[in-house]
Amino acid sequence: MFPILIQFNGFAIHTYGVFVALGVLSGIFFARYEARRLGLDADRVLDLCFYIIVAAIVGSRLFYVATHLDYFMAKPFEIFMIWNGGLVFYGGFIGAALVVLIYLWIYRLPLGKTADIAGLALPLGHFFGRIGCFFAGCCYGKACALPWAITFTHPKSLAPLNVALHPTQLYHSFTNLLIFLALFFLRRRKRFDGQIFWLYILFYGVARSVIEVFRGDYRGVTVFDMFSISQIFGIGSAVVAMLMLIILFIQSRASDENG
Repeated sequence: MFPILIQFNGFAIHTYGVFVALGVLSGIFFARYEARRLGLDADRVLDLCFYIIVAAIVGSRLFYVATHLDYFMAKPFEIFMIWNGGLVFYGGFIGAALVVLIYLWIYRLPLGKTADIAGLALPLGHFFGRIGCFFAGCCYGKACALPWAITFTHPKSLAPLNVALHPTQLYHSFTNLLIFLALFFLRRRKRFDGQIFWLYILFYGVARSVIEVFRGDYRGVTVFDMFSISQIFGIGSAVVAMLMLIILFIQSRASDENG
């Protein structure tokens, strides 16, 4: 749509970057608010957010580069041009998760409560980030003739031009918003720590696996010539989340009966 928000004398502010920044800030402010509500050290959580951001950017970019290795072998300097799109959510999630586990171990923050904060902050930030994808034209959908199809015309758009496409970026964005709203209203009624986080993983994994069907951009290596890597991660994470919810529910129930 509008990949460049402002351009003046060769200086450009990319819309993608603006919305990614909005996503990061919204996630940080909400995480701080939720940490205070839960009685956690808000400053520790704020520091953790910084490490998460760095790990998520590095992880998501490396995952994208790995799925487009031939292209970046020929143009290695473009690895650092993240404003041209090319951030894979699951790569960032894995990188951030590793950093979180190390940080929580060092500072002895409660895993379940901290994870529940992440389960709310992530879809909120992701909501804004995917709007950035929409303006940049990355993560575009397959051609379609639906009434809500989007046609990209800007010459610097990363999507194919003058072709009606599924607005998969908006599918992602609005799905994340719905997940956030559902979990936001559920958070005061949760039965055990970790419930919000694993519900987020479950909902997002299922949604991502479905939306992948409508993606038209290069998805990297496919499994059985059917499933993209992101679909495999989505399905696998949803299954793990379901198992964890069952296990934690049983543990919580047993604790209530023994208490």
